[in-house]
Amino acid sequence: MTASGTALWQRVVAELPLIAILRGIIPAEAVCVVEGLQSAGFRCVEIPLNTPGALDSIRAVRDRFDGELLVGAGTVLTESEVIAVHQAGGQIVVSPNTNPEVIAATRRLTLISLPGFATPTEALVAIAAGAHGLKLFPAESISPAALRAMKTVLPGSYPIFAVGGVTTATMPEFIAAGAAGFGIGSSLYAAGAAAEEVGRRAAAFVRTWTAARSESAASLRS
Repeated sequence: MTASGTALWQRVVAELPLIAILRGIIPAEAVCVVEGLQSAGFRCVEIPLNTPGALDSIRAVRDRFDGELLVGAGTVLTESEVIAVHQAGGQIVVSPNTNPEVIAATRRLTLISLPGFATPTEALVAIAAGAHGLKLFPAESISPAALRAMKTVLPGSYPIFAVGGVTTATMPEFIAAGAAGFGIGSSLYAAGAAAEEVGRRAAAFVRTWTAARSESAASLRS
């Protein structure tokens, strides 16, 4: 991964750790939709590999926004898929599961690794394998209370992104439980959605994130 990509990842985690999941996007619409996301403040985009033309969409977005935002693939399950993402210009590899071989391949190619976990065992395996962050998945079936409990045994330095069924209504509880960020899918983007509508939804998530994060910080200080 280039130095600029590393800096972008650090900026995403520090400033606005929201990942847009564009399942079903087509290459012809990818750049326009990402422009809408960027205008709302998003700096990280995931295109799942089980979306037709995913690698072409990743390539188009990387070419247009290189140095401005991170783009990569989701639903990455094998080492060969990691290589394909790298060749398409992807910078971040997101998986629904914890596979040390996929994490290792991602690190070898100097990409950002964000594997999925649902238990402390999976999280600790992912950390030992070199993951840059962790994806709590599926968040809609794992309560904020469970996340809070798991964080007591996980290194505090690892950012945890809640992914799966995330809405503006569920974000505050997960933030209070210790989620560092979110991957946002169907409540942000559905196949064929207009860029303007995606931008409006993205702006609502940014507002919710900002308000909930401020409230959580104030609660910790009091």
